[in-house]
Amino acid sequence: MMITANNQWRYFLTAIQFFTRIPVHLKHFDEADLNKSTRFFPLVGILVGAVGAVVFWLSDILLPLEIAVLLSMAATILLTGAFHEDGLADAVDGLGGGWSREQVLTIMVDSRIGSYGAVGLLLVLLTKYQALSYQTAAFIPASIIAGHALSRLCAVLVMFTQSYVKSEGKSKPLATQLNLTELSIATFFGLIPLAFLDMKFLAALVPVAMVCLWFSVKIRTRIGGYTGDCLGAMQQLTEVAFYVGLLASATLITKL
Repeated sequence: MMITANNQWRYFLTAIQFFTRIPVHLKHFDEADLNKSTRFFPLVGILVGAVGAVVFWLSDILLPLEIAVLLSMAATILLTGAFHEDGLADAVDGLGGGWSREQVLTIMVDSRIGSYGAVGLLLVLLTKYQALSYQTAAFIPASIIAGHALSRLCAVLVMFTQSYVKSEGKSKPLATQLNLTELSIATFFGLIPLAFLDMKFLAALVPVAMVCLWFSVKIRTRIGGYTGDCLGAMQQLTEVAFYVGLLASATLITKL
């Protein structure tokens, strides 16, 4: 039992090391550990979201709400090294500028950002900022934590339902195959932050499900599966969909 606990802790540290800039010292790196760390991606989201929530809470004491939101966004971007934002820009460039499967994958590998990627990234960040800024201050920290966890669960669902389609390039496969146990663990961590939100706002899951399904179908149709960039794009798109859903739910409740 103790060995199993040690293994789980190593998998979690591997996920932190790969998806954040938090300094983690592992004596030995095994690609198999990276594969097994998939179950903890939403837990890393909780950690990243918690940092953003704390930064917002502290900033909101002395600064306008809008500035506090910007600082919280900056904190999460710095903590992850813009890992997911970079994936979003690359994926949008590839899907927007490529016609064939090969063209899409080639563009995604290109480290330069194109017009599609720049516009897509700008729109997602602006929408995220606006959607959070229109919420009440007391509600924002829980929203940030839930958004980061849930969006990473959506990326895990892509990995569970689709195949990795690129064997070469800057991104390596994160998991060759997820089993039901790993998916269950990821689902638990991805959904548990929702328990801290009012049940009335669970309607925000509707746009998340719609975006997740839409983007899953798009990448399956266009390239036959997912790449690392597609996972980053899924995380960003479903996170902003969640915040927009929360805002729409709050607006609907006030009008009823």
